[in-house]
Amino acid sequence: MDRPIRVLVAKPGLDGHDRGAKVIARALRDAGMEVIYTGLRQTPEQIVSAAIQEDVDCVAMSILSGAHNTLLPKVVELLKAENAEDILVIGGGVIPDDDIPFLKEKGIAEVFTPGTPTSVTIDFIKANVKRK
Repeated sequence: MDRPIRVLVAKPGLDGHDRGAKVIARALRDAGMEVIYTGLRQTPEQIVSAAIQEDVDCVAMSILSGAHNTLLPKVVELLKAENAEDILVIGGGVIPDDDIPFLKEKGIAEVFTPGTPTSVTIDFIKANVKRK
């Protein structure tokens, strides 16, 4: 592939804490990826629209609000509806371990919880992104 991996970092829902998203965005950028950050309080529809418009390889969502079981699968569902299911979707944030199997079943490729080294996220994206 001639171009860097493009990643959309998104904050779905209503929580206003984006420190983790900014840390991940910087780490991905420093690893050579192109990063687009949507900013706070994005709807699943806005995230999918931005992902398609920016022609990203990966959507990385950070969420702390507790709405992860609703919002993260909705993004996967909308990507499928747009025939963009080749985009890797990952999640992170304060997500209980018990909820992770459900999210993976719904199409979230991996979930990174607090304390995960950024190198783990970077390596996962590099190994799992489907290059266009």
